[in-house]
Amino acid sequence: MTKILLVRHGHVEGISPERFRGRAELQLTATGLRQAQVTALRIAESWHPSAVYSSPMGRCRQTGAAIGPLFGLSPVILAGLNDIEYGMWQGLTPDEARRDWAQEVDTWYRQPDWAAIPGGETLHAVLARASAAIREVCRRHGDDTVVLIAHDSVNRVILLDALGLPLHATGRSARALVPSTRSTQKRVVS
Repeated sequence: MTKILLVRHGHVEGISPERFRGRAELQLTATGLRQAQVTALRIAESWHPSAVYSSPMGRCRQTGAAIGPLFGLSPVILAGLNDIEYGMWQGLTPDEARRDWAQEVDTWYRQPDWAAIPGGETLHAVLARASAAIREVCRRHGDDTVVLIAHDSVNRVILLDALGLPLHATGRSARALVPSTRSTQKRVVS
């Protein structure tokens, strides 16, 4: 069984105020670069991955560039790990998006798995493409350990699926989502 180490990219500028960033091209800050280096060292303490895969976004590629060389690997871009497409909401704050799409934004925060982002993706679409990417990685790597570098929204849907939890739980605290018994069919390490 393939062991997947799920990694979120390091810190980027512009986290506050909250915005629908999605596919905005953001670079890692100095803090984000340090986080990527520390993550690489942490991975090296317990695993020796045979591959590093990254979302096509620069922040993930930069994170992969800090992790891969420690293992003699060049990160491979995997489109299925790309961040959610926010369509018409891209770059807007929630309040700005509510001006034209109040009902849709409210649905996003109340029941995100039912939200239809104008010109964007649903969480079901994100899960479908991320799952297809993971199946391909598992097919390629058998019993190996691999690193997948993606985004908060992508990693959440992957984890929810692996734990057999519903997509509407994306807004809850990760600790509240993890079952008390850690027995699952898939081994997920974050």
